[in-house]
Amino acid sequence: MSDILILYYSRYGATARMAHQAARGVEQVSGMQARIRRIADLPDPAGKTHPVPDDAPPLVTPEDFEQCAGLLLGSPTYFGGMAAAVKYLIDDTSRQWFKGHLTGKPAGVFTSTGSMHGGQETVLLSMMVPLLHHGMLMVGIPYAEQALTHTQTGGTPYGASHTAGHNRPLSAEERTLTQSLGARVAQVAAELARGRAEAV
Repeated sequence: MSDILILYYSRYGATARMAHQAARGVEQVSGMQARIRRIADLPDPAGKTHPVPDDAPPLVTPEDFEQCAGLLLGSPTYFGGMAAAVKYLIDDTSRQWFKGHLTGKPAGVFTSTGSMHGGQETVLLSMMVPLLHHGMLMVGIPYAEQALTHTQTGGTPYGASHTAGHNRPLSAEERTLTQSLGARVAQVAAELARGRAEAV
């Protein structure tokens, strides 16, 4: 089995729910499995902490980056950008960058916003930039995916998204598109692995 690292930060649970949908997509691809990891909160100057669910996945480790065959990165949107905790983690991946641990691996991005025009596309594009610096191969969602052409909630060609305001559950289209992104990243990873095996 080859692992696709599904890495996310979620304060209120919406992005976490997307991560699990992405995992369902990954595991539709033969020989691939999802490794779900979360990103820790940053220390709060006032000492405030956010509760972590009992069934929350483990925190990400450097080994998760090194061992994965691909990456799906998720963040809520804050003012059109990624959460500070996600940016802080990415800024701390210099070791992986120097050693090329992510180079040539496929990646996709996903986000949740509080409102329909909360910056879904800007945050997805901003999350791609450091992954491109790592040499990753970005995977989006093509319009051949029918749910993208008629969604009235989340969904973009740049990655999966969810409009989560007022505790709204993921819509059918959002679930479909998030699973599709997971499956596409896993499929690209599987094809790359086959190509390397055939070249030996």
